[in-house]
This record gives sequence, structure tokens and C-alpha cells, in this order.
Amino acid sequence: MTTPVNRLRPRRSCLAVPGSNPRFLEKAQGLPADQVFLDLEDACAPLAKPEARHTIVKFLNEGDWTGKTRVVRVNGWTTEWTYRDVVTVVEGAGPNLDCIMLPKVQNAEQVVALDLLLTQIEKTMGFEVGKIGIEAQIENAQGLNNVNAIAQASPRVETIIFGPADFMASINMKSLVVGEQPPGYPADAYHYILMKILMAARANNLQAIDGPYLQIRNVDGYREVAQRAAALGFDGKWVLHPGQVEASNEIFSPSQEDYDHAELILDAYDYYTSEAGGKKGSAMLGDEMIDEASRKMALVVSGKGRAAGMQRTSTFEIPEA
Repeated sequence: MTTPVNRLRPRRSCLAVPGSNPRFLEKAQGLPADQVFLDLEDACAPLAKPEARHTIVKFLNEGDWTGKTRVVRVNGWTTEWTYRDVVTVVEGAGPNLDCIMLPKVQNAEQVVALDLLLTQIEKTMGFEVGKIGIEAQIENAQGLNNVNAIAQASPRVETIIFGPADFMASINMKSLVVGEQPPGYPADAYHYILMKILMAARANNLQAIDGPYLQIRNVDGYREVAQRAAALGFDGKWVLHPGQVEASNEIFSPSQEDYDHAELILDAYDYYTSEAGGKKGSAMLGDEMIDEASRKMALVVSGKGRAAGMQRTSTFEIPEA
């Protein structure tokens, strides 16, 4: 039986780094990404995977990943590499690892299998059981249909991730540009997919992460796609190039104005519902009426701002009697 831990880590920018490339692994440590995932899947050629496992262990143990969520993406369960990926990486660097990312998740049983394997390793090695989280990547129609069950499959699950490239291929979408709208469709072709992932995540208190944008030098294009996901309520997005990190951190953080306003709402609501403030269920903050629903909305924005390290530029002043 695993014990849930605090899973809501900052993930505005999730940087993909090939596990077989020591130069990139070195450089990633100095980039301001919230999360770095060392990749054993698509970014590693089949012949490079065995050596890449040991390279990743070395960099997790010896690198300086201060302030970053440390993740390894293993290969999916339909390949012959998965169990060895997990055993080598977790036995070798478990205390310096936050999560395992599982790609191409199609059903809850695949998450349960990873949970069981992690538990076996943790018990064998004397690690804290349940500390290592799971990030589940949805990359085809079957996975999307089962996303609610996947989100509930283990207390280790922290995020649900949209994998657009494989997903587009799996449904025969008529576009070769990952993340861009297919020609001939007048609306947002990804809206249903993103919303279904978001609903499964939020219903289970998980984070929702948007996948990559492959035109890595087109930062304006990246911004447009990222803003769509941020507007819906996603927590962050993958970055494949250092040039995308700053854009992602900015887009998935609240504006200074919104952050200040959220903190003011929380302070004002605490005051007005207190004995000193008259025990009111609702009150006015300037020209705005605030109540319990306002508080819940403000908690979301303030939480994102605090996670991003933002500082307030205004304070709530108790009104004169």
C-alpha cells in the first residue's frame, strides 16, 4: 500500500532532455525550467537506451538539479525496455528522483503495474515507499477514453500529460505540424482532448500538462499554443528548446496584477468572515462583491503565483470604522 505525498509541484515548464546526451544533461541543470525529464523513450535510439539508463543515473546522483522536479520518462509497457528502465534508474538513483513518466498509457492497469514495480524496488532498496510519483502520458484514443480510470489508478499519479504527436497519428488527424490546427477545421481541433484530460486531472486533484510544440524556433507559435492550454486551466507545457522555457514560465504564471488581486481577495475574505470583520458571508472589495466562490478562484491564482515565486506589490488595509 503506497502513501500519498504532496504531488502539486511547479510544472510551468517541463524540459525534455535526451538521456543519451551528456552535453544536454549538463546544460539542462542551468536552465530555469520547473521540471526536467530525462528521456529514455523517443529521444533515445534503441541501441542507445541501455547505456542511457546508466548515464541518467549518474547525472541524477551527481548533477545539481536544485529547484527542479526530477523526472525520467521510461519506455511504454508495449516495448521490451520498460522494466529494465525502471529497475536500473530507480535502484540506481531513487532518492534523487521525483517521478517516473509513463508514455502511451492506454488503461489503468498499466499504471498499476508501474506502481507495483516501484513499490517492489522501494521495499527492496530500503527507500521510502510511495515517494516516487507517476506522470501518465495520454497519446491515443484508447488512453483518452480511459483517462478517468488512469487518473484514479494509483495515489502516485501526479499529472496527466497530453502527447499530441502520437495522438494525432492515432486518430488520423490531417496535419504534420504537431500542436497546430489541421487545415479545413474551423474550430479548435484539440479542445475536446484537452478538456477531457483537464477534467480527469481536476476531478482527482492532479495537474494537467500540455505536450510539446515541435517547431522549436517558432516561439510565437509556441506562445499561441501554450496560451490556449493556459486559458483552459492547464498547469504547464513541455519545452524542447531553451528558447521556449521563458515563454512557458511566463504564460503559466498569473500576471502581477492578477496575483496581487487574488491575494487581496483572500485577505479581505478572511477579514470580513472573522469576528472583527462582522462575520459576513459576502462583502465588497472596492467595487467587487466577494464571497466563498471568489475565495476558491483566488486560491487557484495565488497558488500559481506563490509556486512561481511571485512577490506581492499591494496589501489589504482594514477599512476604518
